[in-house]
Amino acid sequence: METFEADAVVIGAGAVGLATARALALRGREVLVLEAASAIATETSSRNSEVIHAGLYYPTGSLKAQLCVTGRRALYQYCKAHGVEAHRCGKLVVAVDDAEAAATPALLQRALDNGVEDTRLIDGAEARRLEPSLNPEIRVAIHAEVSGLFDSHGYFLALRGEFEDRGSAIAFDSPVTRGAVVRGGIEIETGGANPTRIKARSVVNSAGHYALPVARKIEDGPQYPGTKMRWVKGSYFVASGRAAFARLIYPMHSQASQGLHLAIDLGGRTRLGPDAEWLADDAGPPFDYEVDPARVAMFYAAVRRYWPGLKDDALSPDYSGVRPKIVGKGEPSGDFLIDGPEAHGVAGLVNLIAIESPGLTSSLAIGEKVAEIIGV
Repeated sequence: METFEADAVVIGAGAVGLATARALALRGREVLVLEAASAIATETSSRNSEVIHAGLYYPTGSLKAQLCVTGRRALYQYCKAHGVEAHRCGKLVVAVDDAEAAATPALLQRALDNGVEDTRLIDGAEARRLEPSLNPEIRVAIHAEVSGLFDSHGYFLALRGEFEDRGSAIAFDSPVTRGAVVRGGIEIETGGANPTRIKARSVVNSAGHYALPVARKIEDGPQYPGTKMRWVKGSYFVASGRAAFARLIYPMHSQASQGLHLAIDLGGRTRLGPDAEWLADDAGPPFDYEVDPARVAMFYAAVRRYWPGLKDDALSPDYSGVRPKIVGKGEPSGDFLIDGPEAHGVAGLVNLIAIESPGLTSSLAIGEKVAEIIGV
């Protein structure tokens, strides 16, 4: 087994791992990214809505709230500076009945408390003026002008280019098989065709779905007793025909997801989803990403509450993703787990666990936070 030393190792080349590698490289660290797959961003990062979230939903003071708002502002700037397509189309969160309408002031107040700018409550008439295809029964809506869509794959390539230009690198097909806390750093071993032992001064575990088991492979590191990963599969369908909306359309949200929202993606397609299908407790990666066509009936029922003009036989399966969680069904949505030396006592080690939505929007801010935790 080949053995060498490294300055900093980032495990995982998804959005957050790439953004973290970039943040460290910009601070002069030489970074080696270890990726189990043969390409960047093959799992959670590439199976999402490509939505730039405003930051409406997350409990004020939570990491999700703070990092979403900071990350969203940084993401628009980054896309503009690096030629990545991004469209600030805005979002309407619509209330179809009295109960939903009664809940909108609290959601608006949370958004304002979170520092979300350019967001206001509008009545149903104004919502329908903005989007004439909305259900005439819509009572009120929250208009978040800062929400948008972007080319996530262009973003990933830009992040990779930045840190590689500064002398850092990615090792593909390099799954982490074990690790240990040793004098002066952390030792990581990889499998694959070329097993390697690496001693690094700093290690960031951004392994996505595998983050908790990777953390538990590091001897004398935090083992997170009592923490259990759970999984929510989200499927998407696409609607045929000409786009009927210009903005993102969201229903009032649930605990597991922000509802079956509508987006006109950058290719001009009308995309609907994700839903929230809790997988079995013993489920785990690799996942079956096949979209069950039978779920279409639920999509029609949910979407027609705000878009009654959706035609029969318009929907076809598109793709799916899986959200990693550390809370169970029916429990309040959990926060990001960003766990550094101050929490677990291992110098140079940061574990990123249950980085689900809004992880993509938050990725630049998460990378900056990790760099601050490591102290570079």
